[in-house]
Amino acid sequence: MLGVVGLLAATWLGVRLVSSPSESPVHYQTAVVDRGDVRAKINANGALSALVTVSVGSQVSGRIETLRKDFGSRVKKGEVVATIEPAVFRAAAAEANANLAAAVAAVERAEARKFNAEQQFARARDLHAEGLVTGAEYEEADANLHVARADLTVAQANVKQARAGRDQAQQNLRFTTIVSPIDGVVISRNVDVGQTVAAALQAPTLFTIAQDLTRMQVDTNVAEADIGKIREGMSVEFTVDAHPDRTFTGRVRQVRDNAQTLQNVVTYDAVVDVDNRERLLKPGMTANVTFTYAERSKALRVPNAALRFKPEAAVLAAMTDAGVAAPSRRNERTLWVLRVARAVRLPVRVGITDGTSTEIVEGDVRAGDRVIVEATVEAARRSP
Repeated sequence: MLGVVGLLAATWLGVRLVSSPSESPVHYQTAVVDRGDVRAKINANGALSALVTVSVGSQVSGRIETLRKDFGSRVKKGEVVATIEPAVFRAAAAEANANLAAAVAAVERAEARKFNAEQQFARARDLHAEGLVTGAEYEEADANLHVARADLTVAQANVKQARAGRDQAQQNLRFTTIVSPIDGVVISRNVDVGQTVAAALQAPTLFTIAQDLTRMQVDTNVAEADIGKIREGMSVEFTVDAHPDRTFTGRVRQVRDNAQTLQNVVTYDAVVDVDNRERLLKPGMTANVTFTYAERSKALRVPNAALRFKPEAAVLAAMTDAGVAAPSRRNERTLWVLRVARAVRLPVRVGITDGTSTEIVEGDVRAGDRVIVEATVEAARRSP
């Protein structure tokens, strides 16, 4: 009896498989609409630097005699950081002093000659009035007086020139002692003791001093397409390769107008102030910066893949055969939503996006809806 029942069941199943019509179902991959925070961001790269960095150079040429500071040394304003061998400059200052003394003596000599010429001219004038000297002698006395006055003027000018030379020589001697112009930390030293520096064309840089490394800045390169979204006071987050597990914060201080072109992309410098009291950040580090220009809390959001979904013609035909086709309005995005196992095309208006999810601000979409991110049509099954 059981054998007969089994035979009948097998026969019925075989007939069922042969007579079953071929099917071509659409298979969907979906994601769930939910509520959560959406933060619209702009990513950029930048470099860390101190707020104030000063290059300390030499204004005179010579051999480095001493170095008082090194990498990482703290310095005070006016503190000596290096000296240049001063022997040549001392000799030049002594020569300048001697030249000034000679010029002063020349003035005294010129004044004596002028006084003598004035006396001779006065006598010649009186004698000429009495007819005791000729006109030629009177004119000669007058000419000698003019020459004496001119010589005195030249001697006085030479004194001024010699005094300026003396001041310059003394200043050059003072320049052999190089001092820090600010309070700060030495972050770079470019010379060694015994090295000769030449200041003929431009002042060679001996040290680079950062004023305060507890407060730093990031100079970022923001593309022109995004610079309009950056505002002063905007909160910023960034990471550095030296501390990959740490996120640092900052605030936009300035958006500079000077444009730069990097690889045919126009960028602008957005300057970010950074608190570095922990001294974890160092000048020159590369910062991966994220600007948050908009934020929504508990927003209705969908994955961006759902907004990018556009079914192929064969898939769309199968979906349309199911009686699901709704025209979308202009300037709106389209979402395909599964409702009661049917694909429904809905127009929606979107808000901000964080690159993964997008805010829905208008449309017949609810939290918990399943939106289509991919659809395929399975080939029809054929009977053997």
